[in-house]
Amino acid sequence: MIRKAFASALAAAALGGAGGAWAADAPANIAAALADANRPAADKARDAARKPGELLAWAGVKPGQQVADLIMGGGYFTRILSVAVGPNGRVYAYQPDEFIRFQASYGEDQKKVAGAYANITAVNGTLGGLDLPDGLDMVLTVQNYHDLHLTPFPKDTATKVNAEVFKSLKPGGTYVIVDHVAPAGSGLEPPMKTHRIDPAIVKQEVEAAGFRLEAQSPMLKLESDPHTTNVFDASIRGKTDQFVMKFRKPK
Repeated sequence: MIRKAFASALAAAALGGAGGAWAADAPANIAAALADANRPAADKARDAARKPGELLAWAGVKPGQQVADLIMGGGYFTRILSVAVGPNGRVYAYQPDEFIRFQASYGEDQKKVAGAYANITAVNGTLGGLDLPDGLDMVLTVQNYHDLHLTPFPKDTATKVNAEVFKSLKPGGTYVIVDHVAPAGSGLEPPMKTHRIDPAIVKQEVEAAGFRLEAQSPMLKLESDPHTTNVFDASIRGKTDQFVMKFRKPK
């Protein structure tokens, strides 16, 4: 495992390696995470559009926290979270069994990322059988909440996932959700058709699980997005309007 990741990232941050004007005012742990020399160049090239530093600072990620990256994908946020929570924190990187069966690279990416950082624990299992550790400070899911409504999955998948997230968070813990915006009132057709979801549906479902919506941010808002184009279409990929919500489990 690359146990020098934390030290090298901190050193790079101290030398101004985090990059960008925002990074100069970033919390030290997040600046170090962005500067991590072990992050792939392809990941760093996406930072300007995805704004991971702004997002994690807004979410309140701190050293020593226990966090889960819910549906980690290729590990873009998993790597950043690892350095941001530091050696006394832990990141639980969840990759659904369904995703791995669909595309083997999801499993390979999970093993690669978890093997590169000492404080990352790989978590698997089906979406309906999600089992996260208890006592988490935060659960983060980015551009994947809509997947809970894909038609191959049981209709109660989102309900089960939200219930498990609620159970696993400590009182006062946060559930941060980022996803592609679908038109208001569009129902549950967009998750399958365009890989988007109406923010109102997310709010209703998550609050039904017991959470309260604490804050929303316009940091990833893009007025030019028509909200009807598939997010994988070359004309809009990487340039979608996204909502950012922070829910809190009551104390």
